Amino acid sequence: MADMDWGNQTAITEFLLLGFGDLPDLQILLFLVFLVIYITTLAGNILIIVLVVADRHLHTPMYFFLGNLSFLETCYSSTILPRMLASLLTGDRTISVSGCITQLYFFCALASTECYLLAVMSYDRYLAICKPLHYSSLMNTRVCLQLAAGSWVNGCLAITIFTLFMMQFIFCGPNKIDHFYCDSIPLIKLSCGDTRVIILLDFILACIFTLPPFLLTLTSYVCIITTILRIPSTTRRQKAFSTCSSHLIVVTIFYGTLMTVYLLPKLDTLRFLKKVLSLCYTVLTPMVNPLIYSLRNREVKEALHKAVSKYVTFTRNIANLI
Repeated sequence: MADMDWGNQTAITEFLLLGFGDLPDLQILLFLVFLVIYITTLAGNILIIVLVVADRHLHTPMYFFLGNLSFLETCYSSTILPRMLASLLTGDRTISVSGCITQLYFFCALASTECYLLAVMSYDRYLAICKPLHYSSLMNTRVCLQLAAGSWVNGCLAITIFTLFMMQFIFCGPNKIDHFYCDSIPLIKLSCGDTRVIILLDFILACIFTLPPFLLTLTSYVCIITTILRIPSTTRRQKAFSTCSSHLIVVTIFYGTLMTVYLLPKLDTLRFLKKVLSLCYTVLTPMVNPLIYSLRNREVKEALHKAVSKYVTFTRNIANLI
């Protein structure tokens, strides 16, 4: 594991992700649970993407952004769960330094991009509810493409800067990361050098690249709720709220668990609780998002019903030919 000296300390080439290794009797059960979650996540999000592409009734800005979100969630869960599943199955919890930084890059880039996409989706709902007469002109195809591309570029830009700084660091013992994936703060703590600059950079980038989309999301929903409450008709209020309720639930789950994890006191007694809460926004959110959008959205349910009907008809025709 050691291959070079750094002053009086020895540089390390791999980390040990402790994960849920303190529950040895539950490793197989955890493997099966996370395997089901991963398969459900992939199936649900890929189904949303297929429906958005195939059904012309879903060729609207809201579903275009939903398709982007589903693609992101598929990649997001794939940065963590396959590695976790392999660790639970084989018992090998080691990961190379380069592998750890690579996982950190993709995880943070996708998480940051999700913040922007959620903000864009909130803005889309704000225009649809608060400025319905101007919605078509304000949210045209060109604007949709620019907003989606901007979300991906901004999300990747922040973590690219941070990762380039992280790659300059040498890591020395201990090599244990008490988490199930490579997170920035635990990784910084294992660095040999002065970490004040990288911690300050992490804070500045978080403020510049993640605070604005959160504030935009918050502002959009304050305006949306205010507008809905002013609608005199109860039926119209319910109809207006139903168009954004699914997205509001997703935003609440994502930001609620994310902020809880990072605002909890740094106590040893809360380490396991932080791991469990981290599962909510890294593992469970990508799985439940398709369920929330499909169960609470009439257009998605209708598209799914038509797709199932076409599939049944197709299989019957094939069976008759045989």
